[in-house]
Amino acid sequence: MGIRFLHRTLKNPTVLASGILGNSKDILERVHEAGCGLVTLKSIGPEPRDGHNNPTVIDLGCGLINAVGLPSPGYLNMENEWAELEHRDFPIIASIYGGSVDEYRRVAEYVSSKKPDFIEINISCPNSEQHGMIFGINRDSSRAVVSAVKKAISVPLIVKLTPQAPDIADIARTCEDAGADAICAINTVGPGMVIDIESKRPVLAFKKGGLSGPMIKPIAVRCVFDIYKAVSIPVIGLGGITTGEDAIEMVMAGAELVGIGTAVRYRGIEVFQKIADEMEAWLSQRNLTLADIKGAAHKEGE
Repeated sequence: MGIRFLHRTLKNPTVLASGILGNSKDILERVHEAGCGLVTLKSIGPEPRDGHNNPTVIDLGCGLINAVGLPSPGYLNMENEWAELEHRDFPIIASIYGGSVDEYRRVAEYVSSKKPDFIEINISCPNSEQHGMIFGINRDSSRAVVSAVKKAISVPLIVKLTPQAPDIADIARTCEDAGADAICAINTVGPGMVIDIESKRPVLAFKKGGLSGPMIKPIAVRCVFDIYKAVSIPVIGLGGITTGEDAIEMVMAGAELVGIGTAVRYRGIEVFQKIADEMEAWLSQRNLTLADIKGAAHKEGE
């Protein structure tokens, strides 16, 4: 099920979401060999950052709540990882974040020199007091970040959006106008909170966290549906995709590729191949292709 995405041909439309399995070449190579079409590195920041104290992730049964807190070695402290990834035989997205427009630009410029296939700017994280979502809920700040990064890099730019934006389609359109080559939607939903009723305290050390997994899929599908109508660039749809049928639904909403994160916990590292095979079987049974169904939910009367 090969698919063309911007300048690359991928073996299938599955994408490893950022923050799931780190930046080690060995791990990312395993993910690709297990069937993933495109892998995303854990978000890289401007300075060394430990992230939040444990506990940072809780399984709610219907998904996860997490407040990992964007841990990063800092973009200048990854020479070993970049040296290993230079000899990769699989495509990668380098995800970055910052606390200001200049930090985004500085990190993006440096990371671009390491020649990832794509750069994703995370303007959507709900789990940090200083980074991420603040840039993705406002048209002016989104435009400023995207424009600055686009001028500083030499690879295609993906912008990851938050469902907390008052009008995510408008933010997506603004990002496209500022130079984005693709949109990724959505990041975790939140912040939410879980309280332990015996200790009478929030369970997460950071108290609040982002929700992921099956419980957020309807929100993700709606966001991708709205974005697809607003932009002409490709959309990576993610949020709650666990099965091939989930992925088909996301493609019908308008997604070009489908991101997978929490499902790795529920179905193992083989989830990428499983979902790709389930998609292919569903399409084959109906004598359809991905191109036939992309955005199909927008076609009235059919």
